[in-house]
Amino acid sequence: MSPDEQLMTALYTEHYSVLINFVSRYVSDRHKAEDLVQETLLRAWKHIDHLDPEPGRTRSYLLTIARNVVTNAWRAEQRRPRLVADENAVNSVPSADNVDQMVEGWLVAEALERLSPEHRAVIQAMYYEGQSVADASRKLSVPEGTVKSRAYYAVRALRTVFEEMGMLR
Repeated sequence: MSPDEQLMTALYTEHYSVLINFVSRYVSDRHKAEDLVQETLLRAWKHIDHLDPEPGRTRSYLLTIARNVVTNAWRAEQRRPRLVADENAVNSVPSADNVDQMVEGWLVAEALERLSPEHRAVIQAMYYEGQSVADASRKLSVPEGTVKSRAYYAVRALRTVFEEMGMLR
């Protein structure tokens, strides 16, 4: 084994768990996180001359590479078209009248996906299903005060998401 290969084996053994924990904070899929760690180590190996053997600096260097790899992966994913999970949506061809309405519905659905499950459930119960605070409280098994609080913060969070998506100014 060459000295570079020995160094990379040592880096892998010593830093893999730290890197996988770091990347997993940003990526929910374990397999994707492992791929990103491999990409991180590959980039480090390609630029092995930049490694500083001083304790702590190597880990810092690897974490910087990992952060860049995660950021690049996120950007690439944002550019990639998403698949539609609902087959009925694919099979139905919208008329020109309701295209704007459909696009708006998709944007709202995307915004709702960005909310926490608790906020999404309250929005669904109160605004989509038209339930009262008392009914939503029973359905969600939380006190009425919690429903009111979650509804307030859910609407604020939804407004923030709409602003981030460029739907509000």
